[in-house]
Amino acid sequence: MTTEHNISQKLKKLSSSKFRSSFKLGKQDFEYIERIGMPKLKSHAKDFITQKLSQAYPENDGKQTPFRGHPVFKAQHATATCCRGCLYKWHKIPKGRRLNESETGYVMNIIMSWIQKEKKV
Repeated sequence: MTTEHNISQKLKKLSSSKFRSSFKLGKQDFEYIERIGMPKLKSHAKDFITQKLSQAYPENDGKQTPFRGHPVFKAQHATATCCRGCLYKWHKIPKGRRLNESETGYVMNIIMSWIQKEKKV
């Protein structure tokens, strides 16, 4: 099974959650993405993951990701990549240790896949 398939299946499962499916990108988000471009948006996602999620014990874990203010924040909530608790519950990525390169890549891919999917809606 490919990573793309795994991400597609996970996004489908997340969309069945009332809370996760409530997150949508709005007009301002799309305008922002258009203005900065997808490569820059992906760079922002990587920075947010590195700074707020990848540590073994992130500061304010469970409260570190705002609900608005950036398209990546919305994507993190929609994909359950907003905190280490959600990463464990939905993606089985253990808490209490730093994310490895593969896990960081997976988180990046699912966030960007969700954003791409939103752009097509």
